[in-house]
Amino acid sequence: MTLGHDRPGAPAAGDGRREANAATVLRTVLAEGPVARGAIARSCGLSPAAVSRQCTELLRLGLVRELPELATPAGVGRPQMPLDLHTGELGGPVAGALHIGVPGSTVGVVDLRGRVLERRVVWHEDLPPDRIPARVADELLLLLRESARERPLLGVGAAVGRWVRPADGVVVRHDALGWYDRPLAAELEERLGLPVRLDNHARAVAQSEILFGRPGARRSLVHLFVGNVVDAAFGTAGVIHQGPGAGAGEVAHLPVPGSDTACACGRTGCLGATASDTAVAAEAVRRGIVDAPRMAAVLAAAAAGHDGAADLLRERARAVGRAVALLLDVFNPDLVVVTEQSSLADPDYLAEIRSSALEHSRVCDDPDRIVSPHAGPDVLAAASATVLLHPLFAAPTRTTPFTGPVPTRAAPEPAGTT
Repeated sequence: MTLGHDRPGAPAAGDGRREANAATVLRTVLAEGPVARGAIARSCGLSPAAVSRQCTELLRLGLVRELPELATPAGVGRPQMPLDLHTGELGGPVAGALHIGVPGSTVGVVDLRGRVLERRVVWHEDLPPDRIPARVADELLLLLRESARERPLLGVGAAVGRWVRPADGVVVRHDALGWYDRPLAAELEERLGLPVRLDNHARAVAQSEILFGRPGARRSLVHLFVGNVVDAAFGTAGVIHQGPGAGAGEVAHLPVPGSDTACACGRTGCLGATASDTAVAAEAVRRGIVDAPRMAAVLAAAAAGHDGAADLLRERARAVGRAVALLLDVFNPDLVVVTEQSSLADPDYLAEIRSSALEHSRVCDDPDRIVSPHAGPDVLAAASATVLLHPLFAAPTRTTPFTGPVPTRAAPEPAGTT
């Protein structure tokens, strides 16, 4: 059996209080598991009877499991039986993950703790953008058939850059791919035969940090995504801000002090034009560091000891750091999370970002407030799956069973919309 999450129109299991209690118990198990029912009650403030009811429901749904091997005596009565999330390596439910990027995408399989069990990169730089969704969906189906095996499948979390409206799964605008008002979630669902939730990748990473990452992220965070697309997201008290039309996070034209790089918008010094993967790879070609404008080649050259490549990445890190300083001064969050390839691969570049940010910020003097994503190189898969997993942890009893294996073949390729 597979599990479909939060189907539109599905009846809620009980009233709002029961749903909130179930979410509280599940999040407590996420934070503290393995944990006994009594400890859950003490930790979250619910009555033992309420905790017991919700644990029974979560066990029925397959979201948690008992660990009899860890049972301990509790004086009079039955032993205390710890509970933990039913994770993928133990046959528990998993989510498919799909991040659509430029020039490649990431597919993966992720468990209830946000741990990436499998991931692959799918390169499609020579493919027309209109055909990318079908290609990456087919690759995800292959991975799910190989890796999900008999595990219950919750569905697919998907993420993409630029302006995404998660309420109806529409990519409002993605200039690099030429997508405008594209109903991408519906298109992926048709291709996959599985439920799909879609959001912007910067918000997805931020939500992953809140759900699975450092405690400070649950108080307040700003996330800066620097790839071929440059986006941002911010959240307070565990809630990611979307703004009217879900358009928050457009920072590609944030000014970078000291940069005179020309931007397509007609100005100079915009963050995207200065520090995106596209800009850095093109500059690497201009300087003779690599032959083709691919960021992977620049990173490989730097790792192999090419001084010019390392200097270019340090320049980018300093530009990113100046942008981080602006975000720190505007929002003053507990954490700024920076998703940027070189700093994920080598902590020296994160140190460069921190140094530049602290040099230019007027409110922050603590480098530990500037961090890489908790999932490290798995960030894109973990964040994409979180688009599906976050609603599950918010409303677990709305997880509704449906039947059917992972599809064995893709649907006919739909006509694209640009």
